[in-house]
Amino acid sequence: MAGLRIGSLCSGYRGLDMAVEKVFGATTAWVSDIDPGANKILAHRWPTTPNIGDLTAARWDDVESVDILCGGYPCQPFSTTGLRKGTQDERHIWPYIADALRVLRPRVAVFENVAGHLRLGFDTVLADLAGLGFDAEWCLVRASEVGAPHPRRRLFLLATPSDAPHLGHERGRTARGRGDGPADGDRTATHAEGVGRGEGRPEPARQQGGPGPAGGGRATAADTDGLGRGPEERHIWARQPDAVWGRFLPAVRRWERVTGRYAPRATDDRNRLSPAFVEWLMGLRAGHVTDVPGLTRTQQLKALGNGVVPQQAAAAIQLLASRTVPSLAVAA
Repeated sequence: MAGLRIGSLCSGYRGLDMAVEKVFGATTAWVSDIDPGANKILAHRWPTTPNIGDLTAARWDDVESVDILCGGYPCQPFSTTGLRKGTQDERHIWPYIADALRVLRPRVAVFENVAGHLRLGFDTVLADLAGLGFDAEWCLVRASEVGAPHPRRRLFLLATPSDAPHLGHERGRTARGRGDGPADGDRTATHAEGVGRGEGRPEPARQQGGPGPAGGGRATAADTDGLGRGPEERHIWARQPDAVWGRFLPAVRRWERVTGRYAPRATDDRNRLSPAFVEWLMGLRAGHVTDVPGLTRTQQLKALGNGVVPQQAAAAIQLLASRTVPSLAVAA
């Protein structure tokens, strides 16, 4: 539906935003980030989009109201690779996001985090949403389910105001997963795991076209060489011989077909992990992060590591939106 406006929190390189824009046909009104590297990307790629900066210090009454609020808030408090301090971690900023929801009252809210959040801190999120008058559904989706050559299992949540019957969703979904609580939803399964209030699977991007690189649609033969490489890219990357990828070859070739471009070399000339390769793994257009002026290799890798695969997010959001806001969602 045309005219929907997005407010983006913890924006990074805007992978989640791209998916939200694609699914809801929306545009982004403002972004928010404090990381120096992320802010270089935002300023370079979206120079006219306001950045409200530190969301923990924002005066939400003074911020432009939006139809959709989204964000991939910090995962460190919940990640299995960290100390798992949960709500006691100083990086836990959900309470500030809850404040934004309370004031802005968006029609839809979309959030992303690591799968480990289901067992640590997610009950607090659901309780806060219920207290604010929002119903919620959630699911776990792997990047590999849309064709990526890596799992990157992530939790996606979509919330809508419980007093908005025109959105066409049922009541009573806030505190329910597939089991009796968030922990029961975190179980081993292969497709659309832990979907609140029922079963389901997002259709793989390779079967339905998908959102394409950076959520912008699949490249066509009219302006590329058939794998999404325009004239500016053809002299940079050549298709790597099959032997280079070894047992990973099928996964690499699959993601090449989904993203519409060849996989870059995995290492640079110093035999270090190549940010361009990680960029490709994350389903982004070539140079989306790596061509940003003044961005160091460390900043590139940090931004990419903290990011969201747009194709994965679009599949998850489309699944959740079809169950809660079918009047707003468009085909991803």
